[in-house]
This record gives sequence, C-alpha cells and structure tokens, in this order.
Amino acid sequence: MKKIGLLFLCFFFISVLYAQTGNNLLLLEDIVEKKYTPRDDSKMQTMPDGEYYTVLSSDKKAILRYAYSNGKLMDTLFFVDKTRETRLDSIDGYLINSTANRLLVWNETESIYRRSWQAKVYEYDIRRNRLQPLSDAPGKIRNPAFSPDGRIVSFVRDNNLWLKKLDYDTESPATKDGELGKILNGIADWVYEEEFSQTNLSAWSPDSRFLAFVKSDETEVPTFSFQVFDGSGYPDSYNYKYPYAGQKNSKAACYVFDVETKDIQKMDIPLDEDGYIPRICFTENPEQLAVMTLNRHQDRFKLYFANPKSTLSQLILHDENNYYIDSEWIRQIAFSKDHLAYVSEKDGFAHIYLYSLTGVLERQLTSGNWDVTKLYGIHPETKNVYYQSAEESPLRRSVYRVDAKGNKTRLSTQTGTNNAQFSANFHYFVNYFSNISTPAFVSICDEKGKELSVLNDNAEVKNRLAAVRFSQKEFFSFTNDNGDILNGWMIKPSLFERNKQYPAVMIQYSGPNSQEVVDKYQMDWYYYLAEQGYVVAAVDGRGTGARGEAFRKCTYLKLGLLESDDQISAAKYLARQNFIDPARIAIWGWSYGGFITLMSMSRGNGIFKAGIAIAPVTDWRFYNSIYSERFMRTPEENFTNYDLCSPLKYVRQLQGNLLLVHGTSDDNVHYLNTLYYSEALTEAGKDFDMQIYANKNHSILGEKTRLHLYTHILNFLKKND
Repeated sequence: MKKIGLLFLCFFFISVLYAQTGNNLLLLEDIVEKKYTPRDDSKMQTMPDGEYYTVLSSDKKAILRYAYSNGKLMDTLFFVDKTRETRLDSIDGYLINSTANRLLVWNETESIYRRSWQAKVYEYDIRRNRLQPLSDAPGKIRNPAFSPDGRIVSFVRDNNLWLKKLDYDTESPATKDGELGKILNGIADWVYEEEFSQTNLSAWSPDSRFLAFVKSDETEVPTFSFQVFDGSGYPDSYNYKYPYAGQKNSKAACYVFDVETKDIQKMDIPLDEDGYIPRICFTENPEQLAVMTLNRHQDRFKLYFANPKSTLSQLILHDENNYYIDSEWIRQIAFSKDHLAYVSEKDGFAHIYLYSLTGVLERQLTSGNWDVTKLYGIHPETKNVYYQSAEESPLRRSVYRVDAKGNKTRLSTQTGTNNAQFSANFHYFVNYFSNISTPAFVSICDEKGKELSVLNDNAEVKNRLAAVRFSQKEFFSFTNDNGDILNGWMIKPSLFERNKQYPAVMIQYSGPNSQEVVDKYQMDWYYYLAEQGYVVAAVDGRGTGARGEAFRKCTYLKLGLLESDDQISAAKYLARQNFIDPARIAIWGWSYGGFITLMSMSRGNGIFKAGIAIAPVTDWRFYNSIYSERFMRTPEENFTNYDLCSPLKYVRQLQGNLLLVHGTSDDNVHYLNTLYYSEALTEAGKDFDMQIYANKNHSILGEKTRLHLYTHILNFLKKND
C-alpha cells in the first residue's frame, strides 16, 4: 500500500496545477442557487426492450421516448394536455409496464423519510389515451409497481399491500394487518430505509402469480419524537419508530401472496429473531425467491432460495467477514438465467465472484490490490459482467466489462470519474463522466464502449465557470503520524501570493468507506471560501474508501479515534507549509464530519483555532442501531469504546473556537446530540457559538437557509481566524 501511495504522490503533484479562469467574482449566491451545477440527466429510464429510453420533460408535462442508438427523440408517450377523462397540470414521476402499453404517473408527491414518498398515482392506457386514478380510495399511496406481465399493479396504503387488476379495474387488499407504528407490509421502516437504502420490500415472481414481501413488526421499537413549529405558538409533535444502538429492532419475516388463491404463506427462512432481511427478489425462475439475510452484527450474510409453493428454502450463498458485510453489495447482487454475481472482500479487496444458481463458486472474476466500487449487472446473452472500479487510482473510477473467463475490458475512455447506466438488454450504456475541471459529460455508448452520441456536454455551465475567477483543486499526498500515506486536495485563493501566509480550513467527512478526495467535478461553497482568502483542504484518512479492506475497516469498533488522529496529522502537515499560518487552521464537518470535528478539536492539542460541527453525532448510543452496530457492535458488547469514541468524554479537552449547528427536525442525527453536547460544554465552562434552524432536517435545505448557513460560517471564521 505504501508503494502505491508513493506513486500517487508523484502523480498528484504533477497532475493538476491551480489555475484561475475568468475575471468576475465568484458569488456565494450563485453557488447556492446551483448556477454551476450540471443538469441532472440520471433520471432517464430504460424501456423494456432495451433499445429506447424515456425522460420526463423539464416542465414535467411530457414523457419523451429516445433511441439509444443515436440519442434522438422518437415520440411522446404521455402529454398532460392531451389525456382523456383526467387532466393533470404536471407529474413528478412515472413507471412503464413490460409491454409498454401502460404507464403509472404520479403527482403531489410528499416525502416521508430520506428516500420514501407517497403520492397520488394514476394509470394511463397508452393505446386509448385514457388517464384515471389508480385507486378508488382517497389519499396517497406508496411503492406502486407493475407485475411482470404488466396487468396488475401492487401498491401500499396504510401499511397494507393492495393489488389493482387493470384488465378488470378492480382492487383488493393482499394484507389486512398493517398498522401504523406496528405492522409494515412490503415497505421498509425508518432504519432499513436509511441504512439499507431500501423503501420497497416486495417482489413479483416472473410469472406474475406470486407477490413476495417482508412483514416487519416494529411494535417494540422505541418511539422518538421531536417538536415541529407551525407558527401557532403551540408546537406539534412528530413521532416515529427509531431504534438506538442496542435497542430493539423490527422483527422481520418473508411471506408470499398467491394471486390466484389469495393465500399467504410464510417462507421457511432461518433467521435470528433480531436478524435483518435487507433485500428480496425473484430470479428468472418463479420457484426461486432470493431472500437475503444478515445477522444483527452484520458480519454473516446468507442468501436463500425459497420456493413460494412449498415455502421450503435452500442456502445458496454464505459470506462471513471479520468486521462486517457491506450491505451495498447485497443490494447490487446481479442474477442471470444461470448465474449470480456477488462482490465480496474475502481476499482483502472488493472483487466480483461468479456463482451458479446452485451455489457453486465458478470463478473469481476480478482480482488485484484495488476495489470494485459498483456492480452494474450481467448481460443476459453473453454473460459478461459490467462494473465500476478504482483500479487506476483510489481517486478515479472507470467502467469495465469482464467475461466468464475473467477477461477484462475497460469501456470508459476518459480519465476522472465515470459512472454507467445500462439499458435493459445491456446493449448500451449512458456514461456520466467528470473530473475536477470538467462538469458532467453525458454520452451514450454501445456495449463495447464506443461513443454513439453526446447527450449533454454542459456547455452552459462551462461558459459560466469560464467567466468567474477561482482556483482548481490541487491533489497532494503526505504521510500521517502512523506512517500511512493519505490523499488530499487543496484550493488556494485565485490571487494567491507565494510569500503570504493564509488561514486554512479543512473540509472533511471521514466516515467509513466515504471519499472526499476524488477526481470529479463539484463546485461547492468552499470554492467561495477560498476566494475569501482561505486555503481550503480535504484529506481522506483511515477508514475511507477505495483502498482495500484493511484501510477501510481499521476503524472497526473504535470510530473516531484513527479518523481524528489523521485529521490532526493533516493539520500538522498544513502547518508545515510556508504559505499557511500554523496558528490559523480550522476544521469543518457535517454529520459524521461534525463528529470528527469535535473529536479532532478535543484531541488535537490546540492545532485547530476554530471548528464548525454541523448535525454531529456526539455519542453513538444516540444513533441508529444498524449503522452504529455495524461499526461498533452494541453498547453492551463494546462499552469501553462507546465511551472512548464519544466527544462527550473529551469535552474538557476541547480547544479552539467552536460553532455548533443543527436543525430541530433532524430525524437522522437527532438534535439532542447537540443539546447534550452544548450542556456538557456549559458544565465544563467552555464558551461556544450555536446556530439552530427551526423545522430543518439533517440536510438543512433551502436556498435562503443554505445562504444564511454558509454566510454565518464565513463570518464565524473571519471573527476567529
């Protein structure tokens, strides 16, 4: 790893020089209003045949169909002004059935948690140009999904699964025991959604006869509540189920509903009482329901094939890890008619393994001292597997193809960060490329990587960037106090003077498997900070991604210690640079980054003059069970380290000027983390500043709010540098 790091060091210093572009001033308002943010082209949907894709028009009034072969508009599938029976002003999203003769469209979308939503959903018959509500009942619904034959729609209302048979225009419940705060059918609870990235826990069999679903009983999960201020003077209370580390989780089980008989059967899946079912799906065989399980420690993964008729299950895949299994690889398991592809870290790096559907390992498809970073899927005909990796550098991503014999081909051609979105038949992919100086360049390629057309070169954003003055990021590397080579980037003021000393601000997140130091475009608020006379730097310390399992998981059971050590080492490195004032170094972080800000300021022996901690975790006992226990196990099992890894333990050692920021409606990192920490500061006689945003969640969103936040941070830094 050290040899690899030395090669990076040589490369970083010669690869990018800071440069100014235009002469106009870079304005914070323009950044917050996303004037320099590329257009989002990632919401296109592949059509069932894989030869065409669809896009919702920018005014949200039409669904447009394009050809992958040339990127040209072919026709309009849906237009709000021309539908019969029902008319809408606009739509928020849509789904297309397998035969491309019906659509589901929705509007009045209301967010539930970070990913989940409910909306008013309508069914559109393309042949008849007829639009009508999907359900006869009033109110909004969740998780609408077509059956594979396109003739039935499943959805969730009031925690129950419902079926709408489109041919007969009838709807009926598949489950009847759903109840708010108790029983969830086919939907994820808060912690599953947040940590397993799941909102839908149901799956149709390929013959459309069976609807499998996870039933979750969250009755015994503790309820958390926070106040919501509506301006009336008397706040409302928002209540939801949220398990802290070590507390009771939902009890999960897998069931199957038979559309023909209307019977429900529980699948015989071996699962600990406190185990997880993060994903279910059918293979191409209607008698193979893949049920994926994790134990509560998340270090043992098992994949079963359950037969929906007999309810019996067979263990197909078993993977164990000395630390934990990354649930993202469970979400990305890819199936073909005869095989499944799975990413495991069993050789110390994330690599792809090809199994038969009987569970026999046929081949390790990728290998080397580098990580696969995404698994896209398996070509249904050629059996080629498509993936993204950091083989060239931890800072970069490329798209690859590997065949069943392990022969590998790089498909993306540009150097930086590439991400692919494949068509349903894997004959085409849309490539999203950027690097630190290039906004997203979106193109269509064939399955061999040949560019067929350019969808968006973001020329408008490039022109805007060319008109303003700012410096590009410079990559660098250094050796921390432990002897590890760490990667970083730095932004200097565009009117940089080599003989002048500048205050520095360190930007970091530092969470497990995260990365701030990546060769991709991101015009964020800290570019403005650099133009205000600061040297801005970011360093990925131990625990961050794309450098193998040993580097990524060395923080296991002791979150915050090694990460803050590395931010302290980074501050010492910056202090040695002749253009940085060693007495004026600050550190900034949000969420996990806020946690590391507090740990670093408390353990840094005065190296940081100031720090900003936004929505910080201040004790892992006050964070959710799945995340906390994945990296720390339970407080009962790891009592000593829960104390050692809490900023509350070090509050009397905190040095430097501190700004705490939090939103009162943060359903993720609860506001009480900041309240407990501010009380501890008061008891310790520590002065600090605090900025609270009423009714704002973890992201503290809103243009005016973000402008206020960043302006407040800048004023705080100027006052304390």
